[in-house]
Amino acid sequence: MKIATWNVNGIRARQTQFCDWLERDRPDVVCLQELKAQPEQIPQQCHHMDYHVYWHGSLRAYSGVSLHIRKGLFETEPVFSHPEFDMESRIVQAAVGSLVIASVYVPNGGKDYGAKIQFMTRLAAWTEQLHREGRELVLCGDINITRADNDVHPKERKPDVIGQREEERMLFDKLLGGHLVDVGRALDPDNANMFTWWAPWRSMRQRNIGWRIDYILASPTISARATACPVLADVGTSDHAPVMMTTG
Repeated sequence: MKIATWNVNGIRARQTQFCDWLERDRPDVVCLQELKAQPEQIPQQCHHMDYHVYWHGSLRAYSGVSLHIRKGLFETEPVFSHPEFDMESRIVQAAVGSLVIASVYVPNGGKDYGAKIQFMTRLAAWTEQLHREGRELVLCGDINITRADNDVHPKERKPDVIGQREEERMLFDKLLGGHLVDVGRALDPDNANMFTWWAPWRSMRQRNIGWRIDYILASPTISARATACPVLADVGTSDHAPVMMTTG
C-alpha cells in the first residue's frame, strides 16, 4: 500500500501536476493540504473516479484539505468526517473499520500563534483518544513544526522562529505520545538533508536549504510494515514536496 501527503499550495495551480503524479506513482491513499479552493472550485480533472474523495475547503483561497482513498482498497467504503476541533477546513478523517486515516493542515502560527498551540493541543488529545479506543491511525499532513534541529538546514536554524520553538516541539512529542511513529525519520534516522518545504526564493529548493514540516505519522503496527517513506522532491512546483510511505 502507498500512502502519500502533499501540501499543493493551491490545487488549481497544481491540477496538472497532481494528475501527472497520481498517474506516475499510483498512491492508494492521498492526503492534500492548502487547497485554497472551495469544493465547487476544484478542477474537473482532479475528480478521479478511481478514488473515494472528500474535498474539505470552505474558505476561498485559504486553507482546505482533502482525502482520497482508492476504490476497492478496503472491503468497506470509508466514512468521512471531521473531529469537532476542526477549524478553517484543516482536517478530514476517514474511518475504515478500526483504522482511521486523516489529512491535516496545522496553522503555521504566524498570524495567530495561540490558535496553532490550541489546535496542536487538541490534535494530540484526539490521537490519544483514538489510541485508548484501540484504533489504528495514519495521520498525514503539513504539521508546520520541525521535530528537531536536524529537520532544519543549518542556515535556516533560528530557535525563536515559529516552527522551531521548543514549545512547539514539545507539543509534537505529545502528539506522538508513544503511540505514533514518525515513519520518515524512523526509516532514515541520520539523514540531515531530508526536507519537505523550501522558501520560494534564492533557489532554496534547488540548493536543498529547507525545513521538514510534512509528515506521515502512523501507529506502530502500521509503521513496522513500512519499507520506504521518501520525500518526492522532484514532484511539482509547490513550495512543499510530497511524502509517500510504502508498506509491505
